[in-house]
Amino acid sequence: MTQGPLTTEAGAPVADNQNSETAGPGGPVLVQDQALLEKLAHFNRERVPERVVHARGAGAYGTFTLTRDVSQWTRAKFLSEVGKQTETFLRFSTVAGNLGSADAVRDPRGFALKFYTEEGNYDLVGNNTPVFFIKDAIKFPDFIHTQKRDPYTGSQEADNVWDFWGLSPESTHQVTWLFGDRGIPATLRHMNGYGSHTYQWNNEAGEVFWVKYHFKTDQGIKNLTQAEANRLAGEDPDSHQRDLREAIERGDFPSWTVQVQIMPAADAATYRFNPFDLTKVWPHADYPPIEIGKLELNRNPENVFAEVEQSIFSPAHFVPGIGPSPDKMLQGRLFAYGDAHRYRVGINADHLPVNRPHATEARTNSRDGFLYDGRHKGAKNYEPNSFGGPAQTDRPLWQPLPVTGATGNTEAPGHAEDNDFVQAGDLYRLFSEDEKVRLVENLAGFIAKVSRDDIAERAINNFRQADADFGKRLEAAVQALRG
Repeated sequence: MTQGPLTTEAGAPVADNQNSETAGPGGPVLVQDQALLEKLAHFNRERVPERVVHARGAGAYGTFTLTRDVSQWTRAKFLSEVGKQTETFLRFSTVAGNLGSADAVRDPRGFALKFYTEEGNYDLVGNNTPVFFIKDAIKFPDFIHTQKRDPYTGSQEADNVWDFWGLSPESTHQVTWLFGDRGIPATLRHMNGYGSHTYQWNNEAGEVFWVKYHFKTDQGIKNLTQAEANRLAGEDPDSHQRDLREAIERGDFPSWTVQVQIMPAADAATYRFNPFDLTKVWPHADYPPIEIGKLELNRNPENVFAEVEQSIFSPAHFVPGIGPSPDKMLQGRLFAYGDAHRYRVGINADHLPVNRPHATEARTNSRDGFLYDGRHKGAKNYEPNSFGGPAQTDRPLWQPLPVTGATGNTEAPGHAEDNDFVQAGDLYRLFSEDEKVRLVENLAGFIAKVSRDDIAERAINNFRQADADFGKRLEAAVQALRG
């Protein structure tokens, strides 16, 4: 079925899309061929700067269905009624690789979820691990510099990676996750997702609760060994993106069971770990996960660039009843994510179809800028006004927290069992013997690539402090590889 004539961007019909206009049959191309010039100019501008991190991504639309009444903890409307459904968009990604890198690599996976709620969009920007490498956003640029290409060599350098990790013992827990069996998921469908950070929920009475999100895959956990990943990355660099798209195309919709851990606000000050430390989990024995819903992906994007590459997520996108915690990594991300998107996609990125609210309308006094579409028409652009413009609600989205003490560059307050190694050791001891063997093998293969003995020894010592057996095995394996 014909869709009508091919046109220019201005809508004029194109007579010939096979041959450019020339001065005679063999002459030079004419500058008056505006269809050609417009086509080339648009092509030169088709891409936007890729994300500094999480550049390599795939995404899909879906539905979140609430299966448990959680109104005792939060007043968020999309969490207000059992059976209520909310449209979502989920973007998966790797962290360190660029846009053209392979899917099957050892790297955390981003798990960024947008809920199109009737009170505005709520973004939950997490990973496939419940923890992260660092606990303060001021270290994030340094950390990412070690994972990216060295400015002198142009390659990722083992020296940089292990020098930083060895000097940042807080990373030991996440590194143990990353080099374990779950470090390379077999597909995006066969891995869990986590909000990772601690967030605030508050109910109609103004009571505050701290919450962590878990998305448990209903497809079961499946992973790749390093050898399997090496082969797959070479044979099919798009393996994870292809698998997700094809599963949805054939009606095999992937799903996740959504759980939360809930901590009454009063527990936080005396909990044995700092509950806002991104390098630590809340043991399930302390705060058992509570099932609250089901997430299903059931629709593929129609254009990867418009809907996956230009999709934006920000942990600052809250809705009434949900807010931030004092997590210092989260606090930094509240600024950094929105700033990254304003740079990459533009000041009006929130109003692109994939990003704008679907179940309500954005009403702001912001105007103009790149990609502005005139949506406000003749409305006034200030507040307060007497012309029927939008007005403030006088009710904050989240509850205020008391603060004390002098300003300054300080560490978070210590708790009874706070240290950088206890949870990494706990995780190691949970592994089966086969899992321990593979973990040590994966770590040793990478540590053995560093050029200096002191960097290698410092890296090994962090794992030794997590568990003596862990360190002993790793030291022997690295020595064997380094000769």
